[in-house]
Amino acid sequence: MDWKKFVKDAEDELRVYGKALPGTLQGFAKMGDAAKSGTALDLKTKELVALAVAIRSQCKHCIAYHARSLAGLDVTREEVAEVLAMCAYMGGGAAINYGAMALQAFDQFSE
Repeated sequence: MDWKKFVKDAEDELRVYGKALPGTLQGFAKMGDAAKSGTALDLKTKELVALAVAIRSQCKHCIAYHARSLAGLDVTREEVAEVLAMCAYMGGGAAINYGAMALQAFDQFSE
């Protein structure tokens, strides 16, 4: 799968959504900003958690966005792999399959 194209297409779709429902999309963005604003955990840790939740939620869009964020945060493939191992442990077969997608996405965004 071409994850970079997938994200570009998703962002195009969100622009259309944002025009139809600007308050909803702005509210979601504010919630994301608030979730990332605390100082007890660094942004890398928060994004690793977000990737795990995306895998558990089986949301390809969320996987793509958070894999891209992690690639931009100088996260190592080994760190992502350890999170994927925990996802597999806690989520079983579905988490393994979505974890494989997440690793592929991370690899592509890291290029």
